[in-house]
Amino acid sequence: MLKIFSTTEEGLEDVVLRDGEKISPGSWIKLAKPTASELRDVAEVTGAPLDFLQAALDMEEPSRIDVGEGHILIIANVPKYDDGFSMGYDTIPLGIIISPDSITTVCLEENEVLDDFDAPHRFFFDTRKRTRFLLQVLYKCAVVFLKDIRAMNKHTDEIERDLRRSMKNKELFLLLDLQKTLTYFTVALRSNRNVIERLMRLFSNPAVHGMVKLREDDEELLEDVRIEFDQAIEMVQMHGEVLASMMDAFASVISNNLNIVMKFLTSVTIVMAIPTMTASFFGMNVPVPWQESSVGFIYAMFVALILTISTIVVFWKKKMF
Repeated sequence: MLKIFSTTEEGLEDVVLRDGEKISPGSWIKLAKPTASELRDVAEVTGAPLDFLQAALDMEEPSRIDVGEGHILIIANVPKYDDGFSMGYDTIPLGIIISPDSITTVCLEENEVLDDFDAPHRFFFDTRKRTRFLLQVLYKCAVVFLKDIRAMNKHTDEIERDLRRSMKNKELFLLLDLQKTLTYFTVALRSNRNVIERLMRLFSNPAVHGMVKLREDDEELLEDVRIEFDQAIEMVQMHGEVLASMMDAFASVISNNLNIVMKFLTSVTIVMAIPTMTASFFGMNVPVPWQESSVGFIYAMFVALILTISTIVVFWKKKMF
């Protein structure tokens, strides 16, 4: 899907290109799940290398910056909610190409990071200020990461409450899925943080001042982006450590509960074996006490009862029940 937006004096407007018409300078070209023909059209209109446009269409593409042929490619991994994923959270590459007269974003699908930048939302931004627009996208990326981490933290608390009640493997598997997601988030955030560092060095490079220019009011936004990513990395690391400790603790609790159950069952088995053993002794085909007595059966039952109660008392004092 191809959309073009341009900021004018009236605000952000959707642009529809007619045959042979060129995009106006300072436009934003948004590609989401693009077709091959849309990629070729954008490459022809903007002059951006086709491999720059195709880079973000690889799910395994790492975050990076590439400069070439008068264009700058920035790839950042952004979070997305996916019902098909085990915990609903995943990451996906987002490509941002800064061209001399426009800025292009490429992604495999629509994502929350760019939702506020569409015309219907009227987010406060200007497509003509390409550097500031780039920083605003990266800032929104960090904000969405933080929001998803907080959501996972809340979900972890819910799983913990269920686990305290049920102690089943299902909740442990959910915690394992969360831990895997946090690992993916950690890798994505660290690579994005490296992109920010590379971007800061790039802005100070005189060779690219013709393509990107960092204004004074953008320096504070760049610092905010760096701080947000640092905070997201710190949060995901802390939550990952807590989650790992929680899994170890609950695994130990489940194992301990199993030991308690086995100890109880063993004690019950021993107690129930005493009447059986007593009856076996008095049922032997040899002379036994009280075999001629009319109340011999009662005596045998009384002996079994005394032994059983004595065993229960001993086990109770040793906290076997």
